[in-house]
Amino acid sequence: MPQNLKPLTSLRFFAAMWVVAFHFWPNLGIAMPAIVGKGYLGVELFFVLSGFILSHVYLERFRDRNFHYGEFIWARLARIYPVHIAILVGLGLLMAALALVGIKAGDKLLVWSSLPAQITLTQAWGLAPHGGWNHPSWSISAEWFAYLTFPAFAFAMVKMWVRPRLAVALAALFLVVLYVSFEAVAGFPLTRATILWGALRIVPCFALGCSLWLLWRSGALSTIAAALVFSASAMSLLVASTSLGLPDFVSVIACGGLIFGLGAAGRNGSRVLSSPALVYLGEVSFSVYMVCIPWQLIVAQGLQKVANIDPDHMPLAIWIAMIVGVVPAAMAVHHLIERPARDLMRRLKFERKASLDVQARLKLRARTSN
Repeated sequence: MPQNLKPLTSLRFFAAMWVVAFHFWPNLGIAMPAIVGKGYLGVELFFVLSGFILSHVYLERFRDRNFHYGEFIWARLARIYPVHIAILVGLGLLMAALALVGIKAGDKLLVWSSLPAQITLTQAWGLAPHGGWNHPSWSISAEWFAYLTFPAFAFAMVKMWVRPRLAVALAALFLVVLYVSFEAVAGFPLTRATILWGALRIVPCFALGCSLWLLWRSGALSTIAAALVFSASAMSLLVASTSLGLPDFVSVIACGGLIFGLGAAGRNGSRVLSSPALVYLGEVSFSVYMVCIPWQLIVAQGLQKVANIDPDHMPLAIWIAMIVGVVPAAMAVHHLIERPARDLMRRLKFERKASLDVQARLKLRARTSN
């Protein structure tokens, strides 16, 4: 197995909480700080990280012709699908429960025309224009698009195997050109696209992540000090670009730099962002991202019904409790649904493969004996 880059696992949690802060801040009813207002870029951070990590695990196999597409797709589906379906079912049950106590909150959520796209993970491909259900799931639909097309990314990266710096430069240029041209044509930034253009939104970020892994593999930033300085510089650029309102492509490239720097730090033995607690939080980050909107709905509607608290002007202490409460809710989903279902799906795939291997050996033995 490839080296476990613990700082990148921990980084996932901070990306998820950046998105959570972006979605939850309006409940305070006060002006949103610029860096929180750019919290939607936490999704871009996930997308770049996804390209980096999948390249880390699979790209050498692809180059060596040891890549099994079916097994890859099944493993990725096991990673994202069970929680997605569980949230869909949970939202339906939640809307029914709220209706029983006199709260009508499902008009914009239970969009039945979007359900087929939700079930097939194609809601970010322009096939569910009316949205609804668990809105953050558009990003896993985009991820699914990247998984299905991973061989195309891998083929391009293998062609650039010995030219990693050129690969990164071309990926960054592609990202900038696409961002600028998309906004000129569509009238809004690609980084704000969700259900209509979400599948396109992941492409430049995923490509950047793949190319950064090539550079990482080449041994760039070969000391802990160099890696940490690079990471700090990328983080400073990310904070500055989001605070000053610079174009989003600057922030996304800074996200890539942060991933590259922390990955190099982990490779060189740094313990930064490698504590068991942070790594664990990174492992539950997918559930954090997926449950944040249902959790927000439950808390906001519940407080309004029980305590007559305006969901658009929450007291600060209650708002903080709502944000903190996302984590134990996500932990429950992670341990009760995400991990057991993922392990079950992978075990079923392994057992089926083993069974097919046994059958193939028996057939070969029978032909040999005859």
